[in-house]
Amino acid sequence: MYRVLKRELIVPNIHLLVIESEFIHKNTLAGEFVVVRADEKGERIPLNLVDWDSRSVSMVFMALGTSTYKLAALKVGNEIATLAGPLGKPTEKVQGKNIICIGGCYGIGALYPAIRMFKENQNHITTIIEARSRLLLYWQEELRKYSDEFYEITRDGSGGFKGHVNDFLINYIKKNKTDMVYVQGCTYLTYLVSQTTRPFNVKTIVGLNPIMVDATGMCGVCRVIVGGETKFGCVDGPEFDGHQVDWDTLLARRRVYLDKERYSLSFYECERYG
Repeated sequence: MYRVLKRELIVPNIHLLVIESEFIHKNTLAGEFVVVRADEKGERIPLNLVDWDSRSVSMVFMALGTSTYKLAALKVGNEIATLAGPLGKPTEKVQGKNIICIGGCYGIGALYPAIRMFKENQNHITTIIEARSRLLLYWQEELRKYSDEFYEITRDGSGGFKGHVNDFLINYIKKNKTDMVYVQGCTYLTYLVSQTTRPFNVKTIVGLNPIMVDATGMCGVCRVIVGGETKFGCVDGPEFDGHQVDWDTLLARRRVYLDKERYSLSFYECERYG
């Protein structure tokens, strides 16, 4: 069992979870993830590693289904059943490039270790975080620390630039040399950015979040089609070339268990709240 050192609501529905761990940090690199299980009956879910030290590992997640609701209910001193990692391939190291880093939702937190690594390798970092409202933006100070340029986009105009990230991105790329775009967030955000950068032929790396079970390449549940080939999100990713991803298949696979997930959540809420 693994002890909870911190569980904090950062912004509505987005949580920071810090779990005690003496060993994971020794081999962790930006872009990798861990698998957690809230209790012995819970499902195994992958969460991006957003930070780590000699005592703990940190994750940011959205409370969306039964398993993440269980994580969101944890208190300091509670224990979780599973903490496995680091898993996946780390973010590719590049040097001397102009990189746009884009994050939304839980992906804002997932940007942090990648931006830190990019900056340490002498890249020019333009960071863009986006949300429906400024109330859903977070970690601005942490991200600015490693960014040469920093922008906020809100669809309601309550903070930063008003509108959608694709409109801002088009204007930025037209005016500024861009070697690579790196994106973390929901499937729609990674898809939207990939489609936006395609006409400009700008390399676009996306962090995908396919459904996973064992996360070691054995079950095949997290398979995605990239460049016409079947890849496993857990061992071949979770980061891929966004221009090579078969988005239709990915989106369809993510919808397979929606009805079962809704049923599970309703049962959990009835059990917990009566």
